[in-house]
Amino acid sequence: MTDALSHLPAAASLLGVALAALAGGLSRGFSGFGAALVFVPLASAAIGPREAVPVLGLMESVACLAFLPGAWRDGTRAEAGTMAAGAVLGVPLGVFVLATADPVILRWVLCAVVFGAVALLGSGWRWRGRPRPALTAAVGGVGGVMSGAAMLGGVAPATYWLGAAGTAARTVRANMNLYFAALTFFVMLGFAWQGLLTGRTAWFALAAGPVYGLGLWAGSRLFWLASERVFRLVAYGMILASALFGLPLWDGVLR
Repeated sequence: MTDALSHLPAAASLLGVALAALAGGLSRGFSGFGAALVFVPLASAAIGPREAVPVLGLMESVACLAFLPGAWRDGTRAEAGTMAAGAVLGVPLGVFVLATADPVILRWVLCAVVFGAVALLGSGWRWRGRPRPALTAAVGGVGGVMSGAAMLGGVAPATYWLGAAGTAARTVRANMNLYFAALTFFVMLGFAWQGLLTGRTAWFALAAGPVYGLGLWAGSRLFWLASERVFRLVAYGMILASALFGLPLWDGVLR
């Protein structure tokens, strides 16, 4: 018990991660995406990316289980499996980057990726065509690298599947959840391999998990009160604000 308590983080760090989890949960509950896009920049400002990313992985490991039964029923399992297989090959590279890169430089890169992702999603551009196994696996590989480095593995598959000809929205959502369930499992193995799962990350996940769940619930309730235009503006605004405040530029003010 004493050894476990020795890993208990400072109250300020716990508060920072909890606030990031609340914002990430609100974004995901409200828009259906954006948990990593919001949580990672904000939490990295409080504790650094090497701890923030595994904390989100631990929380998502639990969240994925809740979506799995419906996804297994509604998804195209072979296609989601192909995407996940490609992602698994990319995970080790992403995890290696997370474990070895300079934390400050990595935070700048992550914020730049978030800004780019919002620009891509907000532009309305989507890949147009029919999914093919080789291309599906390649897109999964990109997602695997991004997930291992920052839990941002959903941007590439979402852009790919949302534009796929003849794919219903319900199927896309189910496929994404199947992909995330498989990917998160292997990402967590990668984090363990690089020694990124520690007593501190467990404490952060325990502290932030309930707040993350509260954000998911509140965001889903708010969704029904907003028009489509307001919905998009709020969702993208939250992500942009998180990336802005997560920039290392503000460390002297926020710490």
